[in-house]
Amino acid sequence: MVKSNTAVMQYPKSEMDQLSDLMDEYGEEIKRLAFTYTKNWQQAEDITQEIFISVYNNLNDFREQSTIKTWIYRIAINKCKDYVRSWHYTSTLLTNTFYQKSDDLSPEEEYLQNEQKEQISQLILQLPIKFREVIILYYFKEFSLEEISATLEINLNTVKSRLRRAKKNMETKMDRKGGV
Repeated sequence: MVKSNTAVMQYPKSEMDQLSDLMDEYGEEIKRLAFTYTKNWQQAEDITQEIFISVYNNLNDFREQSTIKTWIYRIAINKCKDYVRSWHYTSTLLTNTFYQKSDDLSPEEEYLQNEQKEQISQLILQLPIKFREVIILYYFKEFSLEEISATLEINLNTVKSRLRRAKKNMETKMDRKGGV
């Protein structure tokens, strides 16, 4: 039986049905995560497909030592890191990807909020990957520190240290730019 954070995975289902459920639940999140590494939507979509092919090929090997979400994110992060290390990787312009749109704001407020989010997004994507991934997983994907530790396969204290250093780095950059 596959562990999940939701009731998506229920037996008896074929592997294709399980994969479809996983893609429905995590596909968009994984694509956004891939974008934070690639900074290119087309490449993020391609990597997302590769990630779910790996998930499908290894679904029977899932050992239930973590949640399915953590397992999929581990695969995704590894694929993204492989891509960043490859010769295909090139820098591209950032578009705002981390935030959900709010319908409660006036057009002026929405514009100002989008500008602020864009500045924060720019700062996040300027961080080294080891800091960027903990910021994204903690603040945008709402992983606990323990889940981040398991997903990235690093010590819990390392997660805390990277998170603290990433925030300090961003604060320094914000102060230099006059605040966000």
